[in-house]
Amino acid sequence: MSKKILITGGAGFIAHHVIDKILSTTDWEVVTLDRLDFSGNLNRLNEVVSSYPKPERKRVRVIHHDLKAELNPEITATIGKVDYISHLAAGSHVDRSISYPLEFVMDNIVGTAHILDYARKLDGLERFAYFSTDEVFGPAPKGINYKENDRYNSTNPYSATKAGAEELVVAFENTYQLPCIITHTMNVFGERQNPEKYIPMVIKKVRDGGKVTVHANKDKTVAGSRHYIHAEDVAEALLFLYNYDITTIEPDDTGAKCQKFNIVGKNEIDNLQLAQFIADTQSKKLIYEMVDFHSQRPGHDLRYALDGSKMKKMGWEPQSAFDRLESTIDWTLKNDRWLSL
Repeated sequence: MSKKILITGGAGFIAHHVIDKILSTTDWEVVTLDRLDFSGNLNRLNEVVSSYPKPERKRVRVIHHDLKAELNPEITATIGKVDYISHLAAGSHVDRSISYPLEFVMDNIVGTAHILDYARKLDGLERFAYFSTDEVFGPAPKGINYKENDRYNSTNPYSATKAGAEELVVAFENTYQLPCIITHTMNVFGERQNPEKYIPMVIKKVRDGGKVTVHANKDKTVAGSRHYIHAEDVAEALLFLYNYDITTIEPDDTGAKCQKFNIVGKNEIDNLQLAQFIADTQSKKLIYEMVDFHSQRPGHDLRYALDGSKMKKMGWEPQSAFDRLESTIDWTLKNDRWLSL
């Protein structure tokens, strides 16, 4: 019998790739809740879904709803019975969280509480997946890659609200036996990404001959670095986790009941190296400026890093970021309307 998955934030960047992967590899029905704002672009989802034959397109339904409000009986009736929930809806713009922290509390904590409260009342829910971020752990010193249950060290309101939401998820598993998992990932890129994000921004600036800003240490000698990962790899990892028997995983030494998983890119890439790769791929000269990230980007960290050994041991690994990046650059330049939204 076919499964049904409820995805929050389905018109968002990462979630629409998840829906694409579900349509191409499963027979599942998809229901998505989205408030269709700045980050939830329905054109993004429509472009993907419309590329499928009509029978596949009919497997996707979009319900307009802002999770700052509870799910009313009309919405829950429209959703119907679900087997899985992926909670990807979130405010994720770090700079905006610094300017409007209470907005992020409402979106990321209150919104998560509402979807959890809905989920705990369902019969037969197989798994609730909360999509979190590496930023809950804060900056990673050189040589340190954070494991799933390391301590939180939020450096901005965005990461603090994601950490708070993680604790709600854990509490709902402990209190209501809600079958939950939590994932951490970082610096996801791919097709149809918001043009303000680093990779599409660099693609556009290089194409147009503009100057690329690279955040660095105080001496402006070391560029910030990330483990970049393509959204399709993230989608594959989420489906891998849905099909994995979580009960076979031995608890770690923290004794935590709610399993957490780091979905990590294969390559750690510094942002100057990344910008140079984008320029080389376009056969363009890179014009750039290194800036002190402490003064130019408050609330941001020079290096983020996660340990992906748990997922690797389970049998999942991402593709090379460079292979994925080259195809993303090519696609974006051919579909450059996504650079001017």
